[in-house]
Amino acid sequence: MRPTTQPRRRGLRIAVWSLVTALAMAVGLVGAVLWQNSYDMDEQRVTIRHGGHTLNGVLATPRDGRERHGLVVYVHGDGPVDATHDDGYKPLWEANAKAGYASLSWDKPGVAGAPGNWLDQSMDDRADEAAAAIAWARARPDIDGDRIGLWGASQAGWVLPKIAARTPVSFVVAVSPAINWLRQGRYNLLAELRADGASAARTREEVAQSDTTRRLLRQHATYEEYVRAMGGDADGMTADRWAFVSRNYTADATQDLRALRGVPVLLALAGHDVNVDTADTERTYREVLDAGGALTVERYPDASHSLLKQSVEQSDLKITLTALFRPRSLFADGFLADQRHFIEELGRSGHAAP
Repeated sequence: MRPTTQPRRRGLRIAVWSLVTALAMAVGLVGAVLWQNSYDMDEQRVTIRHGGHTLNGVLATPRDGRERHGLVVYVHGDGPVDATHDDGYKPLWEANAKAGYASLSWDKPGVAGAPGNWLDQSMDDRADEAAAAIAWARARPDIDGDRIGLWGASQAGWVLPKIAARTPVSFVVAVSPAINWLRQGRYNLLAELRADGASAARTREEVAQSDTTRRLLRQHATYEEYVRAMGGDADGMTADRWAFVSRNYTADATQDLRALRGVPVLLALAGHDVNVDTADTERTYREVLDAGGALTVERYPDASHSLLKQSVEQSDLKITLTALFRPRSLFADGFLADQRHFIEELGRSGHAAP
């Protein structure tokens, strides 16, 4: 029976080498993930005082050896967003760092242990919060107070010009910004119904329900009245969310945009945006801001509302794998480079706050 010993040993060696190979591949994959998710910048947690409250923030600074840097202040869109947007901001911060700019962002109230509740805020509250963060930054010796700009997406479209009306800013990067709350809501509803292939009957029903909601908002209805009007089905609408919508549904950026006249603005618009009517946004920005020649409009045909590649965002598997192994490739082609170039050119021209 001795001849069976050699095959058994060979099988054992194959099993061991298979295990070693698998472990090496696992280590290699972990190493690739860590390398791809390491960014050429330094990050530090910071605390900002505002109106008796605390903002828990992150300040990301370039590793270029300079003692002072310009700054990009991040203004979130809708939802419970933390300072890094679940690390989604980091490729953007790295692009800023390569342009010689630091980045500042903070947890929304009530998010990641921060005090408060973001649903208690109005757009003016959010602008006041950002203005306080800018004042904090200007007091720092490592920040050039004459080179502070804003970056904001979606709902931030109502906040960015309000900030500029409160404190001087050197530039603005507006990503998929909304103009009018109610128009945006109707556009979003119809766009999603079209994407779902909704029938005419379902479309009429959804629009009628939306009209009821608008009527209740104009009547300052309570949450309980809203639930009754919906037949007892709140469809995910909470009391806090109803209060938030009631507080902000009249938002319209058209008049506030005048505060950005003369300020360099990069308007980034997606080709597959079902949340914001980009044609309405571009038309309004051009009407209000184009006369000064400070508006730059960039369109990204392959992008979704969040300026991610639509082909990636549509697949949970693709977005997970891309976030792990190529996070910078989440964004539409040219998006990161365009923002970096926009900020770099401002630095070369020595543009300061007006």
